[in-house]
Amino acid sequence: MTEPLTEPLTDPTPAPKPDPVPTAQPAAVTTDRLPGGARGQEVWRTTMGAAGTVTAHVLDPEADADLLHGWFTEPRAAFWGLGNLTPDEVCQTYEFVESLPTHHAYLVRWDGEPVVLLQAYHPEDDPVATAYDVAPGDLGFHFFLGGRGPGTLPAWAVLGPALIEFLFAPDAVIRLVGEPDARNEKAVARVLDLGFDLGERVTFESAYGPKDARIVYLARDKGLALAAAGRAALAKALADVSPTESLRKDAYAN
Repeated sequence: MTEPLTEPLTDPTPAPKPDPVPTAQPAAVTTDRLPGGARGQEVWRTTMGAAGTVTAHVLDPEADADLLHGWFTEPRAAFWGLGNLTPDEVCQTYEFVESLPTHHAYLVRWDGEPVVLLQAYHPEDDPVATAYDVAPGDLGFHFFLGGRGPGTLPAWAVLGPALIEFLFAPDAVIRLVGEPDARNEKAVARVLDLGFDLGERVTFESAYGPKDARIVYLARDKGLALAAAGRAALAKALADVSPTESLRKDAYAN
């Protein structure tokens, strides 16, 4: 008599394992005024003739933290206010910025070399909205020049026109609005050299405490015209025997 089988003849076929759920990678949300993308993604580029190529990348808080920490701890960065942070704290700070759909941070590169930290934001969603009358199409910004770029050309002769063009790249941006610390005379002078109009002196409660600032404005038509003029001056200077000397006479070159 055949004994009943008490064990399967073969191991049962294992149930297929579900595919792992992909982990969403942090990314900056694109808005009508702010280009977005994955960490480190290039979102804009322009060629500045023989001076090279300028690109804007979504900041990567982890990968870029050490670079930013090095910039922030230089004596000239005192007004930026982050020089007391560790690299991990710098990373956490910009992870928070990354989490805000209305505030973005970008790392600007010149021929691949990091040169500028640029922050842009919707001013109606920022404490500065309590200090001035926000208009539709306004875009707030902060920038920090961390490197001088490749070669010997004055940095702002190249970066001035490029940054203005990048900030005005979205059609919805009608006016740029800056808020440099009123005590930071060099920063105020820089934006005025770039063609901004000097506005009112204001105080408001920023994310880092009370701020005494000068509001500066740049309308779209004026800004793009100035950027085009800056490009023309750069091209002319590069055609000269001594472009660096020529550019020192230009407003963008300081």
